[in-house]
Amino acid sequence: MTIMNYKKYCLILVSTLMLIPYLSSIELIAQDTQGWRASDQTVERLSKARPETNYYEDKVPEYILPDPLITLSGKKVTTARLWNNERRQEILELFRENVYGRVPETSYQKSSKVVKEDRDAIGGTATLKLVDITISTDSKSLVIHLTLFTPNNLRKPAPTFLLIDNRGQENTDPERQKKSEFWPVEEAIARGYGMAVFYNADVDPDNFDDFKNGIHGLLDKSVRQGDSWGTIAAWAWGASRCLDYLVTDKDVAGDKVAVVGHSRGGKTALWAGAEDTRFAMVVSNESGCGGAALARRQFGETVGRINTSFPHWFCTNFRKYNDDVDALPVDMHMLLALIAPRALYVDCASDDLWGDPRGSYLALFHAVPVFQLLGINSDIPEAMPPLNMQVMSGSVAYHVREGGHNMLLTDWNWFMDLADVVLK
Repeated sequence: MTIMNYKKYCLILVSTLMLIPYLSSIELIAQDTQGWRASDQTVERLSKARPETNYYEDKVPEYILPDPLITLSGKKVTTARLWNNERRQEILELFRENVYGRVPETSYQKSSKVVKEDRDAIGGTATLKLVDITISTDSKSLVIHLTLFTPNNLRKPAPTFLLIDNRGQENTDPERQKKSEFWPVEEAIARGYGMAVFYNADVDPDNFDDFKNGIHGLLDKSVRQGDSWGTIAAWAWGASRCLDYLVTDKDVAGDKVAVVGHSRGGKTALWAGAEDTRFAMVVSNESGCGGAALARRQFGETVGRINTSFPHWFCTNFRKYNDDVDALPVDMHMLLALIAPRALYVDCASDDLWGDPRGSYLALFHAVPVFQLLGINSDIPEAMPPLNMQVMSGSVAYHVREGGHNMLLTDWNWFMDLADVVLK
């Protein structure tokens, strides 16, 4: 072997050895051109852990989705006026009656007080306000503790993200001694956004207490019915009470507030955005069943499973569909359509098949015609985007991030990318 051939041989050998660790990534490379799909290894692992749960696409049953653009009387919705005056209200009522429940009409008193203000927070880059929002009836009261940071370098009120925190206050330290990607205040301030958060348990406890405590204990004066509100609707109501304060704060652009939630908080953010059109943008992070994922796919967590595991989240009428989801008069593409024409971000994680990333994307895809009807130039393909690649069109966006069930800085940066377009 000549010296020249030996050098070529060594070069080929080294190149081959360097490729060995990446041979298992061939499937991932294929996804870059074909769109995301769950890896076989993830499907097998999760199926062994929960054999009663379907994680296989070829086992998804055939289904027909209700048309969001056909009224209950059979009229085709072809104008924004017909959507706003009739069809949107029909869909809202269907969700109130069959999924989330309706807020009682009990009167209450509300007040807010800034209990702390620091205009030199985060090294002088932000202003911190701690706000107590008190809800009272004749005999009881509760306090929602709202934390708000706004950037100091803006000469105008800041567009602001409101997080519904279901993870615990160790993720949302107002002193910023503990930092978490779950609520990346410093990064948002640097990009010109305010960051607000409240703890969902301030509004209602996340356990089945027969609706005796929290806001249910204040406002539930009548015997509960099948369409009485569940805990998710209560948390969504709490988000609106925080928005009541935010629209009055001179440092916040009250018409540019985005509501954000993860998992059960993501379900809550969607319902808050549906019920309260003052929210300019809705972010649903890995919200799964009862959130963004199509229920009729019966993939990952199902209606029957979620109602059994969390009987307090939804109204009791939702349980009628535990074993007959095709009879449900709505599906979650219709929930997403209620956000239109405002901004909507749906995202998922590759290992979180329990939350059905594909079903969440398809829900967004089938909601897009409503955005288009209302004048938003959104057009996303039916095929999912590849892993770790954002698809953004008009006022809607989606991504599936590599990893597990969480909300990370990567996700927040993509949320802010859409906000840069629609809120600034």
